[in-house]
Amino acid sequence: MPRPRRRTRYGRFTGGPDPLAPPVDLAEALDAVSEGVMDGYSPESALREFLRRGGRDREGLDELAGRVQQRRRNLLDRHRLDGTLQEVRRLLDQAVLAERGQLARDTTMDPTDRTLREMTIENLPGSTSAAVTELAGYDWASSEGRETYRKIQELLGSEMLEQRFAGMKQALEGATDADREAITEMLRDLGDLLEKHARGEDTPEDFTDFMHRHGDAFPEDPQDIDELIDVLAQRSAAAQRMLRSMTPRQREELMALSGQAFGSPELLQQLARMDGALQALRPGEDWAGSESFDGDQGLGLGEGAGVMQELADLDNLAEQLAQSYAGSDLSDLDIDTLARHLGQDAAVSARTLQSLEQAMNESGYLRRGADGDLRLSPGATRKLGASLLRDAAGRLSSRTGARDTRQAGAAGEQTGATRPWQFGDAEPWDIGRSLTNAITRTASAGGDPATGVRLEVEDIEVRETEARTQAAVALLVDTSFSMAMEGRWVPMKRTALALQHLVSTRFRGDDLQIVSFGRYARTQEIGELLALEAVHEQGTNLHHALMLAGQFFRKHPGMQPVLLVVTDGEPTAQLLPGGESWFSYPPEPETIAATVAELDRLGRAGTSTTFFRLGDDPGLTRFLDAMARRVGGSVVAPDPDDLGAAVVDEFLHARWEAGPDDLL
Repeated sequence: MPRPRRRTRYGRFTGGPDPLAPPVDLAEALDAVSEGVMDGYSPESALREFLRRGGRDREGLDELAGRVQQRRRNLLDRHRLDGTLQEVRRLLDQAVLAERGQLARDTTMDPTDRTLREMTIENLPGSTSAAVTELAGYDWASSEGRETYRKIQELLGSEMLEQRFAGMKQALEGATDADREAITEMLRDLGDLLEKHARGEDTPEDFTDFMHRHGDAFPEDPQDIDELIDVLAQRSAAAQRMLRSMTPRQREELMALSGQAFGSPELLQQLARMDGALQALRPGEDWAGSESFDGDQGLGLGEGAGVMQELADLDNLAEQLAQSYAGSDLSDLDIDTLARHLGQDAAVSARTLQSLEQAMNESGYLRRGADGDLRLSPGATRKLGASLLRDAAGRLSSRTGARDTRQAGAAGEQTGATRPWQFGDAEPWDIGRSLTNAITRTASAGGDPATGVRLEVEDIEVRETEARTQAAVALLVDTSFSMAMEGRWVPMKRTALALQHLVSTRFRGDDLQIVSFGRYARTQEIGELLALEAVHEQGTNLHHALMLAGQFFRKHPGMQPVLLVVTDGEPTAQLLPGGESWFSYPPEPETIAATVAELDRLGRAGTSTTFFRLGDDPGLTRFLDAMARRVGGSVVAPDPDDLGAAVVDEFLHARWEAGPDDLL
């Protein structure tokens, strides 16, 4: 017999994180965090902002939170809480109508008895609960009326149980008196177990014995007493919140009707006992909240408890997505609950965000300092610097022809001689000499070069090139508040990082110092500059910055001094002999004179100077043009987005008078 063909269906993986999914791409997250850091935010805040906003192709926390809130509004706008009361009223009217018909048709009934029955039926209270209570002892003449009234009692009992035990309403359909007695016994045993647990007297065997006898009532299949209490407390709290969300009249009607559940007050007593024990054991649940329902779809007690529990789930998800509590991270997100209420697409987005956060924390790009705050690691700074330098090189290529920063820092024209490689050498290898050294070493050690040669570090020789003068580079960046106000804060930081990366990787013999100047000037490590926040202080103290640059140049007497100044304003502050900063706007002649005098000192030392003017202020234009003429320097006026390329270009011009084209 031929074997039947098996049909295979493929679909989305739903058993958790996709094991075949590619690793998350951290480039976008790292760029976003870095931009946030340069804009003055902490790395932790910048990462949080990226996760809230999401990426190019994924939802962020804010969008997921918006979907949670929309789901919540839909539930409130669709439903109302009087479904059980309406159904009881309908059944009551049906029972009374059947009884009236039976009394009218029955000609054999004693007239006095008929009159008494008619008086009872016709004079029922207007309140549904009072009418149901008054009919509790009524001797129904109509079998249909009697059966319908019994349905009211069963409905109340099953709805009250459904509030606290999922699936109980369906389980009680067609239940016998024995079934209802079994439920009452389960409630008694449950109350005993909860009270015993509250006293600390229960044992695992008590839980096992209880589940062995009554486990069918708990489809959630709790594995221990704590899981059982968690399941029950959530639904019990939802029942209490539903009761408090009703109008006072609805609440009064329902409480009055509750005593008729299954025709016995014991159910209500046992449920009240259970609710009290659960509230004492799980006080952290929301037992007091209430909601405002505005819809037209009536909810029964069991359905209402389910909706209230869903609302509680949505509230918890909203809090998890907000990430506003101390120590929060995305591992707190309940992905299963999110998928249950918003669908698998939301779960996939949340898992991706979780993976991004975890990968960023484990990548080494972020490190926690001694104070517990996240910081960009040196590796992240280097990666960002390389990216910014590539961007600057790309902009440079579009302006000055094809260039490649990989060649920046080459030592110059080759002399034809070779020498052993030393750490830090950027000169090209002499392949022939290096292989010859390896073969000679192998043969002298008794080996056979014909069977293979291993190249060792000591074999490598590089081609000597003409020596180039090393440079001491001072980058002076304006950090006055106007830089932030005019959108120049981040481009300034990006420029500094690109230049720092260029010098540290391509011009290792050079030395770079970054000086920031606002009301005062100060030297900055690149990490400090990236994390620097804009401060609203008055003053552009170029005078102080030039003094610090002069001190830096004097520490490197054998190097070519290169001065690069990025600013968007005339000098409005100067450093007084006592070390205080004196501010004046418009600039005072004394401030201008002190700044010019400091620049002249640098000019006499042969400093190559370039000013980068940001903005079109006529006064600044005249001032910088005059300053550049005094020292044979130049002024460049780039757009903020083009600042990095302009600074790199001018640095290379100043660094090698031969021009950048043979360097890039």
